[in-house]
Amino acid sequence: MADGAILVMNAGSSSIKLALYRLRDGALVQAWRGALEEMRAAPHFRAAAADGSTIADERPDIAPDEATAWVVDWIDDHIGSATLLACGHRVVHGGTSHAEPIVLDDSAITDLRALVPLAPLHQPVNLAPIDAIRAARPHLPQVACFDTAFHRGHDPVVDTYALPHRYFEAGVRRYGFHGLSYDYIASQLPVAAPRLAKGKTVVAHLGNGASLCALDGGRSVDTTMGFTALDGLPMGTRTGQIDPGVLLYLMEHEGLSLPELTDLLYRQSGLKGLSGLSSDMRTLIDSQDAQAQSAVAVFVHQIAKQTAALAGTLGGIDGMVFTAGIGEHQPKIRAAVLKKLDWLGFRLDVAANDAGGPMLTTAESSAAAFVIATDEERVIADQTLKAIS
Repeated sequence: MADGAILVMNAGSSSIKLALYRLRDGALVQAWRGALEEMRAAPHFRAAAADGSTIADERPDIAPDEATAWVVDWIDDHIGSATLLACGHRVVHGGTSHAEPIVLDDSAITDLRALVPLAPLHQPVNLAPIDAIRAARPHLPQVACFDTAFHRGHDPVVDTYALPHRYFEAGVRRYGFHGLSYDYIASQLPVAAPRLAKGKTVVAHLGNGASLCALDGGRSVDTTMGFTALDGLPMGTRTGQIDPGVLLYLMEHEGLSLPELTDLLYRQSGLKGLSGLSSDMRTLIDSQDAQAQSAVAVFVHQIAKQTAALAGTLGGIDGMVFTAGIGEHQPKIRAAVLKKLDWLGFRLDVAANDAGGPMLTTAESSAAAFVIATDEERVIADQTLKAIS
């Protein structure tokens, strides 16, 4: 592996985040980052080197379903003397069977397809590039890195629903998601916030998908997402936490079918449904519309409320970390959340927050808050190298 490289694919609904890492002196070094965008229409490939310089900006004349294989061919043409060792993928759901990354084979892929009902928005999207590469490069090792794996060490009490126990045994339990992001944040705490690395911390992964994770000494002990990635905080288009009785009501009295209810919960709710305007927090923050402002208020309220609940699991709180798109780039959201949590000891440093941190609280604050940029692709690369070594 002296002159090898690892390709990372983090697939979304209409784009794939990409990164290439070169193996140098036994360590992975990022060569470039990029994305395949507009996957449903005319694929657009962009890539930039670690110094920010553009190394690719192409719209290949290919069909959307050919884009993934095209990228692998492009890498072969531009990788120089290095050998592409493997491709690592983010896979949202690993079920109860997968607490570590795995090298994919027919049996493993069949197992992952069986989990599609637990993550209907994400699992098929994650598996699509795996299928494309298997068809184009059947001998290239591929590794699945799971968002659920980081949470597998929970006390069973945390992950159990109050249903007859046979359902837990059948896999109806809380799993938790965004684990690759939380894994990265936990790995950064010893340097970025040493006190929090050994303490009780709530990490807020706030993007189009949003969740919270309680870390005790860097280990996940609780999280807001559950059986699916629908639970917990309100998100861009997903409801987050909701009384199951509402669903029974909608089916009985509004006549919603299962497909209609699924569409409502996953695609028409959250910030989009609350505001009637947009799922994009940037749009809502800038809007003077009352419904948009109400949507932001609901989002902030639920973050504060569910953070307090996780502090209950932890038995206290030493600090909080904001990450992902909203967490890293929306100081108004961070300020509003920390104001609601001042009773837990957070004292906002307004200037530091407006400047983007990294530390957001004053020296007198008994609980510290930080902004730390997440890097799921780095975690996937490291886990992929470990899996094939």
